[in-house]
Amino acid sequence: MNTYLGIDTSNYRTSAAIFDAGTGRWRNEGRLLDVPQGKIGLRQSDALFQHTVRLHEMVARLPAGAGKGVRAVGVSTRPRAVEGSYMPCFLAGENVARSAAHLLDVPLVVCSHQQGHLAAAALSAGALHLLHTPFLAWHLSGGTTELLLVRPGEDGMPDAACIGGTSDLSAGQLVDRAGNLLGLGFPAGAALDDLAQAAENPVKPFAPKVRDGIFSLSGVENKLQELLARHTPAPELARFTVETIGRAVCTATAQALARYPLPVLCAGGVMANTILRGMLSRQFDAHFAAPQLSGDNAVGVAVLAAVRNGEPL
Repeated sequence: MNTYLGIDTSNYRTSAAIFDAGTGRWRNEGRLLDVPQGKIGLRQSDALFQHTVRLHEMVARLPAGAGKGVRAVGVSTRPRAVEGSYMPCFLAGENVARSAAHLLDVPLVVCSHQQGHLAAAALSAGALHLLHTPFLAWHLSGGTTELLLVRPGEDGMPDAACIGGTSDLSAGQLVDRAGNLLGLGFPAGAALDDLAQAAENPVKPFAPKVRDGIFSLSGVENKLQELLARHTPAPELARFTVETIGRAVCTATAQALARYPLPVLCAGGVMANTILRGMLSRQFDAHFAAPQLSGDNAVGVAVLAAVRNGEPL
């Protein structure tokens, strides 16, 4: 077996996964971190503690004996593969991964959380070939809204340069703030998606100004509060949020494609939104992560361990 173990301890979810490079099969075990009702995030100390308590439970859910065939262990150690990118929550996964690699006597492959998202999206979209060629990618998640120009790095790992996205509030933060206004739990993505699809009289979405692929979403929150004060029904408010994000993302995508006519890959938890996916699909020939691999997961990390180990994916 050509099996690879992946571990990811992000600011939202604890995950462990195995990936079989020979068959392409994978299994991810993860759980969201517990966030108190009414809150829209966790302090890093609290996230790190929860990962420390929960990660071994995720590993224990993987098939017994899977470690016997593991050829390398992959782990995300920072949000992005750029200088200065750091979050303490990734230390929990790194400590476990280093220990596992030592005990199994296999290589340890280190990557960023963002690189893992890209690999998971490519895998679930049936487009692993993209990892060997240049492509454009969106990473829309709770803390990140970036349009990336991705090229294969010298080490075979995806080398992502940010060429667009938000200048302030991320799409995921806007979704969660809208959800908080509507009394939804955190993270609010799935519930907001369901609400938005029930909108009978959609409010015309806001059109953020997009210049060279960059846009701002901070003003949209004020619009949401105005709509709420006018007693706008929850489904309409949810739809307004999603379609506003979609308009900005689609405009930025078109601007990027004019400069770089490349395939487009969509990754990150926000990209699981049904309406947003529809807006992008109608305008572009985009590749999407399957919903179960759109959010934070360790599968992409395991895939990158296989790539770094020389597997012909």
